[in-house]
Amino acid sequence: MASATDRLQTALATIEAQSGQGRLAFTEVFSESAKIEAFAADRRAASGMSKGALDGRIVSVKALFDVAGTVTHSGSAVLRKLAPAERDAEIIERLRAAGAIIIGKTQMTEFAFSALGTNPHDGMPGNPRDRARVPGGSSSGAVVSVIDAMADIAIGSDTGGSLRIPAALSGAVGFKPTGGRVPTAGAFSLSSSLDTVGPIATSVADCAAADQILSGGCGTAALTAADPGTFRLTIGRGRLFARCDDEVAEAFSRAIARCRAAGIAVGERSLDPILEYTDRIDKLGTFPSVEVAATLAEFGITSLDGIDPKTRARIEAGRTVSATDYVLMTRHRQAAIAAFDQSLAEDEIVVVPTTPIVAPLIAAVEDPVAFHEANGLVLRNPRIANLLDCPSISLPIPRPGLPVGLMLIGCRNGDRRLLAATACVEAALNSDRSGEC
Repeated sequence: MASATDRLQTALATIEAQSGQGRLAFTEVFSESAKIEAFAADRRAASGMSKGALDGRIVSVKALFDVAGTVTHSGSAVLRKLAPAERDAEIIERLRAAGAIIIGKTQMTEFAFSALGTNPHDGMPGNPRDRARVPGGSSSGAVVSVIDAMADIAIGSDTGGSLRIPAALSGAVGFKPTGGRVPTAGAFSLSSSLDTVGPIATSVADCAAADQILSGGCGTAALTAADPGTFRLTIGRGRLFARCDDEVAEAFSRAIARCRAAGIAVGERSLDPILEYTDRIDKLGTFPSVEVAATLAEFGITSLDGIDPKTRARIEAGRTVSATDYVLMTRHRQAAIAAFDQSLAEDEIVVVPTTPIVAPLIAAVEDPVAFHEANGLVLRNPRIANLLDCPSISLPIPRPGLPVGLMLIGCRNGDRRLLAATACVEAALNSDRSGEC
């Protein structure tokens, strides 16, 4: 492998040379500090003193994380007047301690509060597989930084699919951990109930290496793929398959066939009984709509002037939720979590399409009505794992054309088991690419 310094120089050159895409993917680039970190990583490598799997790896971080000396604007115009952060977010401290090279902050949707990647304040990089399409969000710049080789790993947040949606629409791996596994201190909070922090990368192994550091591990134990006979996949039939694009349905069926051919047991059952619990929440409101208003109030922001109208509409909807309904939402969520926990065996992993549609054209979602319809569709499946507080991962299904994601949902707190099983599924999906050219 090339030195960290050489790889960083290539990444920085790519950011500058991407016909504007590189600069759209990043809101800030830390060229000088990254060069110092790369030099230090090379010295450790030369002396045999590596800190582990992330030492010398180039990492981008979403614009909602505190990085000392920079303003944490979280993709919003109204937060740019804040004072610069005095210290790094806890996860940034962990990444630096592991030897990661922090190359910059990546573009995101405002407050992380939509799933397509649009942002009227910072612009939006086009999908790296088709620049005329959205990349997915809210960790949109994150996925572009990885696919376009401007970072090895990107760190983002996932409140309703914000890691897994861009991974699915742009062809990467995105991992959402169980709530509380990774600290959120020093990150803008869209929803204190649902926020999680995790990685986007091009492989399960890289996501697992990042998760180990983010969750407080030492980063020296490599992930071992699970044996096909040690877990089973359950297709979560029912409404999560409604309105699937033909290419999504075909790719999903092909992925399941490859898993079976690799010796992985596959069954199916309806998830609709579990979704009846989450329906009770949706009839009252959504956690992000209510809780982001509290976050803004902490910053002294009570007026919604200057906020993207698409984002503003969702925040205003949260203002109609009463305190009584919010308490009921919390209770319904606990009931949903308990019901799913009881229904899922320890060796069982639920599998569904990450999103029912492929990445929409940018021009097709400019109209507010079309935007909200597409936004709701891509959020529909991933947000279930947030409400159920389960680890979940999106894996790209090898295919020609636009990317399609396979989403796996594991037992709550069974994060490493899910990653090991997903590494096995990843190998199965990539075992025969002869028909993909």
